[in-house]
Amino acid sequence: MRERIKLTEEQALARMNAICPGTLMEALGIRYTGVGENTITCTMEVTPLHSRTEGLLHGGATLALIETAGSSGSYLFMDPETEIVMGIDVSVSHISPGKLGDTLTAIATAAHVGRTTQVWQVEVRAQDGRLVSVGKVTNVILPKNREKR
Repeated sequence: MRERIKLTEEQALARMNAICPGTLMEALGIRYTGVGENTITCTMEVTPLHSRTEGLLHGGATLALIETAGSSGSYLFMDPETEIVMGIDVSVSHISPGKLGDTLTAIATAAHVGRTTQVWQVEVRAQDGRLVSVGKVTNVILPKNREKR
């Protein structure tokens, strides 16, 4: 089992939000808002860019939020100078529809933090507490300088 890296919540949030510019996280408006011992929290406001033609939240946007939270949780347990994290399995169940204007909060909780694999459980809730989606993300941690195949 890996140990969590020694960063304060403020340091971890600054580190995570600093990697967002120019990425899907920036395009979707995903922000890191909380870090615990075995958790990471992200938020995303539902805008027309996140919606289906009916004005409801697109499941793909929710999936991106869940994978972001679950994959990013692994950063709390690895050295980004020498390692990379890659999601290898994501599953999501949509429970209730997200609506325009909703602020979604995704909380990822470590279920397993091994040397090379990690599993994160994620809940997405709207600002009124309504459960929108639940998911599971499995990650693999690889050496950064691995030879390309």
